[in-house]
Amino acid sequence: MATVIAIMGESGSGKTTSMRNLLPSETMYIDCDKKGLSWRGWKKQYNGESKNYIATSAVSTIQNALTKIDTSPNFAHIKFVIIDTLNGIMIDDEMERRKEKGYDKWQDMAASVYELIARTYTLRNDLTVIFTAHTQTERDDSGYQFTRIKTSGKKLEKIVPESKFTTVLHAKIIDGKHVFETKANNSTAKTPMGAFDELQIDNDITVVIDTLKKYESDED
Repeated sequence: MATVIAIMGESGSGKTTSMRNLLPSETMYIDCDKKGLSWRGWKKQYNGESKNYIATSAVSTIQNALTKIDTSPNFAHIKFVIIDTLNGIMIDDEMERRKEKGYDKWQDMAASVYELIARTYTLRNDLTVIFTAHTQTERDDSGYQFTRIKTSGKKLEKIVPESKFTTVLHAKIIDGKHVFETKANNSTAKTPMGAFDELQIDNDITVVIDTLKKYESDED
């Protein structure tokens, strides 16, 4: 079973930038927003010639890529898969089917996103899959606010995408520094019990991956 991580946060909070220290030779970047990455020189690291970059929001294309990464000897070197962002998938699907009427299109979208997340858990054990997602912050009349993954349609909201992950990091900027929050702080952030002692850690996915690997090895 692959290790699966979610990173949620507002635009500009450092979700994509947190991938900067992954080795491109071991990483497949699936750019669902089709906007490119957020650090200088990324085009030399991730591109079609290196066969480690795909710009698509089509779930069928992503699923096919996951199958190749999981089973083909040509992709055995891939250890990390980034799917950035879930919202790119949802919004593009919504726009492509905007003229369709009825509830079916929302059910189809919810099913495809749910099945995509579920599929990643069936991939080979040495893979780490990282989803990124934008957030939505809701406030009630008393001023209480709560942040969760932003979804398209009521069906996905009812499913609660965070329920499919054991690790949900909240990317934030605090005092001018990009950080991950590891535990619920008026949000759906969460990590395995005892894996992270601090509420806030550096915005670096390699540190997160190393910490989770050590946590899992200690549990064995």
